[in-house]
Amino acid sequence: MNRRHFLLAGLGASALLGVGAASAARQRVWNPCRATLPPAVLEHDIVRAAWDGIDAGKLWDVHAHLAGTGDSGGGIQMNPRMLSPLHPTEYIQRLFYLNAGCAHEAQGRVDQSYVERLHNLADGMRPSFKLVLFAFEQTHDASGRPRPDLTAFHVPDRYARDVARAHPAYFEWACSIHPLREDCVEALEAAARDGARAVKWLPPAMGIDPASPACDRFYTALARLDLPLITHAGEEKAVHGAGRPEWGNPLRLRRALDHGVRVVVAHCATLGEDRDEDRLHGGKVASFDLFARLMAEPRAEGRLFGDISAITLRNRRIDVIRQLVERDDWHARLLFGTDYPLPGILPLVSPAQLAAEKLLPAHAVPVLETIREHNPLLFDFVLKRTLRAGAQRFATGVFETRAFFDRKTP
Repeated sequence: MNRRHFLLAGLGASALLGVGAASAARQRVWNPCRATLPPAVLEHDIVRAAWDGIDAGKLWDVHAHLAGTGDSGGGIQMNPRMLSPLHPTEYIQRLFYLNAGCAHEAQGRVDQSYVERLHNLADGMRPSFKLVLFAFEQTHDASGRPRPDLTAFHVPDRYARDVARAHPAYFEWACSIHPLREDCVEALEAAARDGARAVKWLPPAMGIDPASPACDRFYTALARLDLPLITHAGEEKAVHGAGRPEWGNPLRLRRALDHGVRVVVAHCATLGEDRDEDRLHGGKVASFDLFARLMAEPRAEGRLFGDISAITLRNRRIDVIRQLVERDDWHARLLFGTDYPLPGILPLVSPAQLAAEKLLPAHAVPVLETIREHNPLLFDFVLKRTLRAGAQRFATGVFETRAFFDRKTP
């Protein structure tokens, strides 16, 4: 069980102890979903410093998830395991995700409430800020057939598209298309016409081997359309599915790069280990080290990027966070993302721990914790703008991601 599973399952265990224990646990870890930030916090020096030098019109969150139960009729589906207390990890995860999105108590209108909360949070940023909202493909088998029984959740392209169209001042969208679908190229072309800004994959869960020749026709179309591929790499246990962890190995993305695809490695592969496929009998090494190796290869120049979503979660190594801040030679290839709704799950990020490791000033901790209760998007932005490794910080360009999504191909 990884650290994220431990934290989420821990609250489920405390809830079984009785009302008193559950109430105490809720106070420690349950997002209170407060509304507008107090002016004193919104105008705090730390918040002002975070916005200093940032063009809000260029600030796009490149990694944000849509979630819900499907009660809107938009096609969202959840695996029955996430609805059953007999599967406590998945059940508690669902509760936490919906609480983080402040939609956990909206019976009959969960989908709508989740989007409304996102809209309100975006409204709490500076004008022209946007989020790129992800569709999320079903798991498919080797024959390209959907496997709903192995799919944790499914957010159809049309749902992500329609949410973005309904709120164009706040949202863009990314499609999610399995490369083994018979109609994968046609679906990609349709999504591009409908304004999709990228493609989102989670290979271990979706049943995608990025190194398979079967992906070639999809990669060719991606390069032709100049749509970036935002794909998870490294360990992933929060989303169940096909259960092929080896398909999250960063080295397996070389095939996409060799086809000319712009690839964004989600979270910079900052969690877990993968086999060193460059050595005949290679053992496991940190996934982040394989990402770093890939970043240094000539094939990756101008094509390989990383997003900094989720890098500050408790289960990330402090030395890896420090490296990302210090590697200013990488900053032109790093992109700001929040992995929303995760910043709204209180146990997952500890500003106090980051301050103890000298990555944050101690006086920023109470400010950040207050911001998080009101606006997890602003919390994640201010936190990452405030991170320091000695005198080094993330460059402004890491946050001004808008231009990355400009396509050379109309």
